[in-house]
Amino acid sequence: MKGRSVILDEVAGRKAAALMVDGQLDDLLIDPPDDRPAPGAILRAVVDRQVKGQGGVFLRLPDGSAFLRQAKGLKPGQGLLVQVTGYAEEGKAVPVTPRLLFKSRYAIVTPDAPGFNVSRTIRDEDERDRLLEIAHDAMAGAAAHLGVILRSACADVAEDAIAEDIAIMRTLAQDILAEPAEGPPELLLDAPDAHTRAWRDWAEPDPDEVIDRPGSFAETGVLEAIEALAGPAPLPGGGRVYVQPTRALVAVDVNTGPDTSPAAGLKANIAAARALPRLLRVRGLAGQIVVDFAPMPKKDRTALDQVLTAAFRADPVETTLVGWTPLGHAELTRKRERLPLTEALPR
Repeated sequence: MKGRSVILDEVAGRKAAALMVDGQLDDLLIDPPDDRPAPGAILRAVVDRQVKGQGGVFLRLPDGSAFLRQAKGLKPGQGLLVQVTGYAEEGKAVPVTPRLLFKSRYAIVTPDAPGFNVSRTIRDEDERDRLLEIAHDAMAGAAAHLGVILRSACADVAEDAIAEDIAIMRTLAQDILAEPAEGPPELLLDAPDAHTRAWRDWAEPDPDEVIDRPGSFAETGVLEAIEALAGPAPLPGGGRVYVQPTRALVAVDVNTGPDTSPAAGLKANIAAARALPRLLRVRGLAGQIVVDFAPMPKKDRTALDQVLTAAFRADPVETTLVGWTPLGHAELTRKRERLPLTEALPR
């Protein structure tokens, strides 16, 4: 299967979406198996108690609790609107933020962040001016505290499509913000499902095909690719990458295969670094990542850092390269925006 294909189907009775690039599984979205709050959901929460020493507060949600890394000006019993930013680990509170975002295919409406901005990936000045003019017209008469970010998918898109997208998000934002902050915990806006997220986040560049029918995962090899995630990922030259999630961290081990020379080690490490964002993305893995690269001269770490930085720059999940440990392991931290595949599809 050549090109870029978006496949929409169901897995275990839940919506799922796969992005295949030249026959390789490049991204995977699966709705959670329960009613837990997912990233993007907006809720009315009630302040429960402050957490001394952590600079945050616990909040009551309709089902469970949340943690907000902000305590200043908040008091027990106070209500506020929050948005879920990630999945919670087992036994922990859901991470939330009071800074709401209303995100769609072409635009993000930003309450309390006024102004009009265009994605930096759109460099053509004439196109940027065109998009800003569309945004100004679409937001005419809106509340002064609402801003708009025009996403990279806007490039060369017809004015009507962008304006309609902004109008929908503007109306949604105004409706949600009109909800009173005080009151019992309540879900105000559910998170987008896997199919909606695929339409929203995989729009650019335009896919070569979109397949939306029952059984499409089996027909296109997606199910086979998901099954393969249980084992190591192959590298050129016979090397392999093992990705093993644990309770405390995600361990990644890079092996060179039969050739154990320093040159083979560097080659395998560069290939693994380029593949790592995808390997973590399709498995839904985040948190603390520790990578045990194949043996290589210490002087080559700078080159490998550059490869890692470039690889994660294109990844949609926020990832920070922390550095190297005294034992020679690379450490990264990654935002928990996705449910681990082992939880989404428990065996």
